[in-house]
Amino acid sequence: MEQITIKEIAKICGVGVSTVSRAINNHPDINPETKKKILDTITEYQYIPNNSARNLKRSESNTIAVLAKGISNPLFGAMVQMLERDILGKQYLFVLQQVDEEENEIEAAIRLEKEKRLKGIIFLGGASHPREDLLHQLTVPYVICTVNAVLGESLDNFGVVSIDDEAESYRMVDYLCRMGHRRIAILTSLARDSSIGTLRLEGYKRALRDNGIEYDESLVVTMDPDEQTYTMQNGYQQTRRLLNRGVPFTAVYAIADVIAIGACKAIFDAGMKVPEDVSVAGFDGLDQALYYQPSLTTIEQPIREMTTEASRILFELINEKTGRRYRIFPAKLREGQSVRRISG
Repeated sequence: MEQITIKEIAKICGVGVSTVSRAINNHPDINPETKKKILDTITEYQYIPNNSARNLKRSESNTIAVLAKGISNPLFGAMVQMLERDILGKQYLFVLQQVDEEENEIEAAIRLEKEKRLKGIIFLGGASHPREDLLHQLTVPYVICTVNAVLGESLDNFGVVSIDDEAESYRMVDYLCRMGHRRIAILTSLARDSSIGTLRLEGYKRALRDNGIEYDESLVVTMDPDEQTYTMQNGYQQTRRLLNRGVPFTAVYAIADVIAIGACKAIFDAGMKVPEDVSVAGFDGLDQALYYQPSLTTIEQPIREMTTEASRILFELINEKTGRRYRIFPAKLREGQSVRRISG
Protein backbone atom coordinates (compact mmCIF):
# COMPACT_ATOMS: atom_id res chain seq x y z
CA MET A 1 0.00 0.00 0.00
CA GLU A 2 1.33 3.44 -0.93
CA GLN A 3 2.56 5.56 1.98
CA ILE A 4 0.08 8.26 3.01
CA THR A 5 1.35 11.85 2.77
CA ILE A 6 1.23 14.76 5.19
CA LYS A 7 -1.17 16.56 2.82
CA GLU A 8 -3.59 13.62 3.02
CA ILE A 9 -3.34 13.59 6.83
CA ALA A 10 -4.14 17.32 6.83
CA LYS A 11 -7.14 16.79 4.52
CA ILE A 12 -8.54 13.96 6.67
CA CYS A 13 -8.26 16.13 9.79
CA GLY A 14 -9.57 19.27 8.11
CA VAL A 15 -6.47 21.33 8.97
CA GLY A 16 -3.49 22.81 7.18
CA VAL A 17 -0.19 21.04 6.59
CA SER A 18 1.54 23.44 8.97
CA THR A 19 -0.87 22.40 11.77
CA VAL A 20 -0.02 18.72 11.20
CA SER A 21 3.67 19.62 11.35
CA ARG A 22 3.19 21.42 14.67
CA ALA A 23 1.40 18.37 16.10
CA ILE A 24 4.19 16.03 14.97
CA ASN A 25 6.87 18.28 16.48
CA ASN A 26 4.97 18.75 19.77
CA HIS A 27 4.76 22.51 19.21
CA PRO A 28 2.95 24.35 22.04
CA ASP A 29 1.03 26.59 19.61
CA ILE A 30 -1.74 24.10 18.81
CA ASN A 31 -5.13 23.29 20.30
CA PRO A 32 -4.87 20.09 22.44
CA GLU A 33 -8.01 18.57 20.86
CA THR A 34 -6.70 19.28 17.35
CA LYS A 35 -3.33 17.80 18.27
CA LYS A 36 -4.96 14.62 19.61
CA LYS A 37 -7.10 14.25 16.47
CA ILE A 38 -4.03 14.60 14.24
CA LEU A 39 -1.90 12.17 16.27
CA ASP A 40 -4.74 9.62 16.38
CA THR A 41 -5.07 9.87 12.58
CA ILE A 42 -1.30 9.49 12.14
CA THR A 43 -1.40 6.32 14.23
CA GLU A 44 -4.44 4.94 12.39
CA TYR A 45 -2.93 5.46 8.94
CA GLN A 46 0.65 4.60 10.05
CA TYR A 47 1.98 7.82 8.59
CA ILE A 48 5.77 8.27 8.60
CA PRO A 49 7.19 11.82 8.21
CA ASN A 50 9.14 12.38 4.99
CA ASN A 51 12.57 12.49 6.62
CA SER A 52 11.95 9.20 8.39
CA ALA A 53 10.46 7.60 5.29
CA ARG A 54 13.66 8.32 3.38
CA ASN A 55 15.63 6.81 6.24
CA LEU A 56 13.79 3.49 5.86
CA LYS A 57 16.14 2.67 2.99
CA ARG A 58 19.18 3.23 5.17
CA SER A 59 20.63 0.85 7.72
CA GLU A 60 19.03 0.62 11.15
CA SER A 61 20.23 3.12 13.71
CA ASN A 62 21.47 2.11 17.13
CA THR A 63 19.02 4.36 18.95
CA ILE A 64 17.33 3.60 22.26
CA ALA A 65 14.39 5.75 23.31
CA VAL A 66 13.26 6.44 26.86
CA LEU A 67 9.66 7.65 27.09
CA ALA A 68 8.86 9.29 30.43
CA LYS A 69 5.22 9.88 31.29
CA GLY A 70 5.03 12.54 33.97
CA ILE A 71 8.50 14.01 33.62
CA SER A 72 7.74 16.33 36.56
CA ASN A 73 8.08 13.27 38.80
CA PRO A 74 11.60 13.65 40.32
CA LEU A 75 11.81 9.87 40.59
CA PHE A 76 12.34 9.77 36.82
CA GLY A 77 15.14 12.35 36.81
CA ALA A 78 17.68 10.05 38.45
CA MET A 79 16.53 7.09 36.37
CA VAL A 80 16.92 8.99 33.09
CA GLN A 81 20.47 9.99 34.01
CA MET A 82 21.41 6.39 34.82
CA LEU A 83 19.83 5.08 31.63
CA GLU A 84 21.56 7.69 29.51
CA ARG A 85 24.97 6.78 30.92
CA ASP A 86 24.38 3.07 30.38
CA ILE A 87 22.98 3.41 26.85
CA LEU A 88 25.71 5.76 25.65
CA GLY A 89 28.31 3.55 27.32
CA LYS A 90 27.17 0.67 25.11
CA GLN A 91 27.73 2.84 22.01
CA TYR A 92 24.04 3.41 21.33
CA LEU A 93 22.32 6.73 20.73
CA PHE A 94 19.98 7.98 23.45
CA VAL A 95 16.65 9.74 22.85
CA LEU A 96 14.42 11.08 25.65
CA GLN A 97 10.75 11.71 24.85
CA GLN A 98 8.40 13.38 27.32
CA VAL A 99 4.83 12.08 27.18
CA ASP A 100 2.02 14.37 28.34
CA GLU A 101 -0.41 13.08 30.97
CA GLU A 102 -3.28 13.02 28.46
CA GLU A 103 -1.22 11.33 25.76
CA ASN A 104 -1.06 7.57 25.21
CA GLU A 105 2.57 6.53 25.73
CA ILE A 106 2.29 3.54 23.37
CA GLU A 107 0.99 5.71 20.51
CA ALA A 108 3.87 8.10 21.16
CA ALA A 109 6.31 5.17 21.01
CA ILE A 110 4.85 3.93 17.71
CA ARG A 111 5.40 7.32 16.11
CA LEU A 112 8.89 7.65 17.56
CA GLU A 113 9.91 4.19 16.39
CA LYS A 114 9.02 5.09 12.81
CA GLU A 115 10.66 8.48 12.94
CA LYS A 116 13.94 7.43 14.62
CA ARG A 117 14.29 3.80 13.48
CA LEU A 118 14.68 2.70 17.08
CA LYS A 119 16.44 -0.38 18.33
CA GLY A 120 14.56 -0.54 21.61
CA ILE A 121 12.33 1.38 24.02
CA ILE A 122 12.16 1.87 27.78
CA PHE A 123 8.93 3.28 29.24
CA LEU A 124 9.02 5.15 32.55
CA GLY A 125 5.48 5.37 33.88
CA GLY A 126 2.30 4.70 31.96
CA ALA A 127 -0.79 2.53 32.16
CA SER A 128 -0.84 -0.68 34.18
CA HIS A 129 -3.06 -2.26 31.50
CA PRO A 130 -1.74 -0.84 28.21
CA ARG A 131 -3.70 -1.48 25.01
CA GLU A 132 -2.47 -4.68 23.40
CA ASP A 133 -3.55 -3.67 19.90
CA LEU A 134 -1.12 -0.76 20.13
CA LEU A 135 1.68 -2.83 21.68
CA HIS A 136 1.42 -5.24 18.73
CA GLN A 137 2.36 -2.33 16.44
CA LEU A 138 5.75 -1.98 18.12
CA THR A 139 8.35 -3.95 16.18
CA VAL A 140 11.28 -3.48 18.58
CA PRO A 141 11.88 -4.80 22.12
CA TYR A 142 10.55 -2.69 24.98
CA VAL A 143 10.70 -2.61 28.76
CA ILE A 144 8.00 -1.07 30.94
CA CYS A 145 9.69 0.23 34.08
CA THR A 146 8.17 1.51 37.38
CA VAL A 147 4.72 0.13 36.45
CA ASN A 148 3.69 -3.44 37.22
CA ALA A 149 2.00 -3.76 33.84
CA VAL A 150 -0.24 -6.69 32.98
CA LEU A 151 0.38 -7.88 29.40
CA GLY A 152 -1.43 -10.57 27.42
CA GLU A 153 -0.08 -13.93 26.31
CA SER A 154 -0.10 -12.88 22.66
CA LEU A 155 2.67 -10.33 23.25
CA ASP A 156 6.38 -11.12 23.07
CA ASN A 157 9.80 -9.44 23.18
CA PHE A 158 9.16 -7.26 26.24
CA GLY A 159 10.12 -6.79 29.86
CA VAL A 160 8.39 -5.42 32.96
CA VAL A 161 10.46 -4.07 35.86
CA SER A 162 8.77 -2.58 38.92
CA ILE A 163 7.77 -2.98 42.52
CA ASP A 164 4.38 -4.32 43.61
CA ASP A 165 2.66 -0.95 44.08
CA GLU A 166 -0.50 -2.37 45.63
CA ALA A 167 1.39 -4.49 48.14
CA GLU A 168 3.85 -1.73 49.08
CA SER A 169 1.02 0.77 49.52
CA TYR A 170 -0.69 -1.79 51.75
CA ARG A 171 2.50 -2.03 53.79
CA MET A 172 2.56 1.73 54.43
CA VAL A 173 -1.11 2.04 55.40
CA ASP A 174 -0.94 -1.07 57.57
CA TYR A 175 2.04 0.54 59.35
CA LEU A 176 0.02 3.69 59.98
CA CYS A 177 -2.80 1.57 61.38
CA ARG A 178 -0.39 -0.23 63.69
CA MET A 179 0.82 3.18 64.86
CA GLY A 180 -2.72 3.76 66.13
CA HIS A 181 -4.15 5.80 63.24
CA ARG A 182 -7.69 5.06 62.09
CA ARG A 183 -8.57 8.30 60.31
CA ILE A 184 -6.02 8.13 57.47
CA ALA A 185 -6.46 10.46 54.50
CA ILE A 186 -4.91 9.62 51.14
CA LEU A 187 -3.65 12.08 48.53
CA THR A 188 -3.97 10.09 45.35
CA SER A 189 -3.78 10.61 41.59
CA LEU A 190 -6.31 11.80 39.05
CA ALA A 191 -9.72 10.16 39.27
CA ARG A 192 -9.22 8.70 35.76
CA ASP A 193 -5.76 7.30 36.56
CA SER A 194 -5.04 3.85 35.14
CA SER A 195 -1.56 3.39 36.55
CA ILE A 196 0.27 3.38 39.89
CA GLY A 197 -2.24 5.77 41.48
CA THR A 198 -5.00 3.20 41.16
CA LEU A 199 -2.77 0.40 42.46
CA ARG A 200 -1.69 2.41 45.49
CA LEU A 201 -5.28 3.39 46.24
CA GLU A 202 -6.26 -0.28 46.15
CA GLY A 203 -3.49 -1.08 48.62
CA TYR A 204 -4.81 1.68 50.89
CA LYS A 205 -8.33 0.24 50.76
CA ARG A 206 -7.18 -3.32 51.45
CA ALA A 207 -5.08 -2.26 54.45
CA LEU A 208 -8.01 -0.39 55.96
CA ARG A 209 -10.27 -3.38 55.43
CA ASP A 210 -7.80 -5.81 57.02
CA ASN A 211 -7.50 -3.50 60.03
CA GLY A 212 -11.27 -3.28 60.47
CA ILE A 213 -11.47 0.36 59.32
CA GLU A 214 -14.32 1.47 57.06
CA TYR A 215 -13.34 3.16 53.80
CA ASP A 216 -14.38 6.83 53.87
CA GLU A 217 -14.46 8.70 50.53
CA SER A 218 -14.28 12.04 52.36
CA LEU A 219 -10.67 11.14 53.24
CA VAL A 220 -9.72 10.51 49.59
CA VAL A 221 -8.37 13.55 47.74
CA THR A 222 -7.56 13.31 44.03
CA MET A 223 -5.10 15.52 42.18
CA ASP A 224 -6.00 18.76 40.47
CA PRO A 225 -6.14 17.98 36.71
CA ASP A 226 -4.95 21.53 35.94
CA GLU A 227 -1.67 20.95 37.79
CA GLN A 228 1.26 18.74 36.85
CA THR A 229 0.57 15.53 38.70
CA TYR A 230 3.58 14.64 40.83
CA THR A 231 4.48 18.03 42.30
CA MET A 232 4.64 19.71 45.69
CA GLN A 233 2.10 22.26 44.44
CA ASN A 234 -0.45 19.51 43.80
CA GLY A 235 0.18 18.05 47.26
CA TYR A 236 -0.26 21.47 48.80
CA GLN A 237 -3.55 22.10 47.00
CA GLN A 238 -4.88 18.61 47.78
CA THR A 239 -4.20 19.08 51.48
CA ARG A 240 -5.81 22.51 51.48
CA ARG A 241 -8.95 20.94 50.01
CA LEU A 242 -8.83 18.18 52.63
CA LEU A 243 -8.54 20.70 55.47
CA ASN A 244 -11.39 22.76 54.03
CA ARG A 245 -13.68 19.71 54.15
CA GLY A 246 -13.54 19.85 57.94
CA VAL A 247 -13.38 16.07 58.33
CA PRO A 248 -11.24 14.72 61.19
CA PHE A 249 -8.01 12.84 60.36
CA THR A 250 -4.79 12.04 62.20
CA ALA A 251 -2.58 10.96 59.29
CA VAL A 252 -2.05 11.81 55.63
CA TYR A 253 -0.67 9.23 53.22
CA ALA A 254 0.56 10.69 49.92
CA ILE A 255 1.23 8.38 46.98
CA ALA A 256 4.50 10.22 46.22
CA ASP A 257 7.10 11.96 48.36
CA VAL A 258 6.83 15.27 46.50
CA ILE A 259 3.09 15.29 47.20
CA ALA A 260 3.81 14.55 50.87
CA ILE A 261 6.21 17.51 51.09
CA GLY A 262 3.53 19.78 49.65
CA ALA A 263 1.09 18.36 52.20
CA CYS A 264 3.44 19.26 55.06
CA LYS A 265 3.60 22.85 53.85
CA ALA A 266 -0.21 23.10 53.79
CA ILE A 267 -0.39 21.66 57.31
CA PHE A 268 2.21 24.15 58.57
CA ASP A 269 0.36 27.03 56.88
CA ALA A 270 -2.82 25.95 58.68
CA GLY A 271 -1.06 26.46 62.03
CA MET A 272 -0.46 22.77 62.75
CA LYS A 273 2.68 20.68 63.22
CA VAL A 274 3.99 17.42 61.72
CA PRO A 275 3.82 14.91 63.37
CA GLU A 276 2.47 16.41 66.60
CA ASP A 277 -0.92 17.30 65.06
CA VAL A 278 -0.92 15.30 61.83
CA SER A 279 1.34 12.43 60.74
CA VAL A 280 2.46 12.41 57.11
CA ALA A 281 3.78 9.49 55.05
CA GLY A 282 4.98 9.36 51.46
CA PHE A 283 6.07 6.92 48.79
CA ASP A 284 9.21 6.60 46.58
CA GLY A 285 12.13 7.15 48.98
CA LEU A 286 13.50 10.31 47.35
CA ASP A 287 16.54 12.09 48.80
CA GLN A 288 14.32 15.12 49.41
CA ALA A 289 12.25 13.01 51.81
CA LEU A 290 15.35 12.02 53.76
CA TYR A 291 16.65 15.57 54.16
CA TYR A 292 13.27 17.26 54.66
CA GLN A 293 12.44 18.45 58.18
CA PRO A 294 10.90 16.39 59.62
CA SER A 295 12.29 13.54 57.54
CA LEU A 296 9.48 11.67 55.83
CA THR A 297 8.41 8.14 56.57
CA THR A 298 8.17 6.61 53.11
CA ILE A 299 8.31 3.50 50.93
CA GLU A 300 11.77 3.43 49.36
CA GLN A 301 11.89 2.09 45.81
CA PRO A 302 15.15 0.41 44.68
CA ILE A 303 15.65 2.91 41.86
CA ARG A 304 19.23 2.01 40.97
CA GLU A 305 18.51 -1.72 40.85
CA MET A 306 15.33 -1.27 38.80
CA THR A 307 17.05 1.02 36.30
CA THR A 308 20.00 -1.33 35.89
CA GLU A 309 17.68 -4.29 35.40
CA ALA A 310 15.51 -2.46 32.85
CA SER A 311 18.58 -1.66 30.75
CA ARG A 312 19.98 -5.20 31.10
CA ILE A 313 16.70 -6.79 30.01
CA LEU A 314 16.32 -4.47 27.02
CA PHE A 315 19.75 -5.29 25.60
CA GLU A 316 19.16 -8.97 26.28
CA LEU A 317 15.95 -8.77 24.25
CA ILE A 318 17.71 -6.87 21.47
CA ASN A 319 20.28 -9.67 21.20
CA GLU A 320 17.90 -12.61 21.58
CA LYS A 321 14.96 -11.14 19.56
CA THR A 322 12.33 -12.81 21.75
CA GLY A 323 11.22 -13.36 25.32
CA ARG A 324 8.95 -12.19 28.16
CA ARG A 325 10.81 -10.90 31.21
CA TYR A 326 9.19 -9.95 34.52
CA ARG A 327 11.14 -8.63 37.49
CA ILE A 328 9.33 -7.38 40.59
CA PHE A 329 11.61 -5.84 43.21
CA PRO A 330 10.84 -5.53 46.92
CA ALA A 331 10.72 -2.02 48.37
CA LYS A 332 11.30 -1.13 52.00
CA LEU A 333 9.54 1.03 54.57
CA ARG A 334 11.90 3.79 55.68
CA GLU A 335 10.85 5.31 59.00
CA GLY A 336 11.43 9.03 59.36
CA GLN A 337 10.25 11.61 61.87
CA SER A 338 6.94 12.52 60.22
CA VAL A 339 4.79 9.81 61.81
CA ARG A 340 4.03 9.42 65.50
CA ARG A 341 2.27 6.71 67.44
CA ILE A 342 -1.11 7.66 68.89
CA SER A 343 -3.33 5.88 71.40
CA GLY A 344 -6.97 4.89 70.90
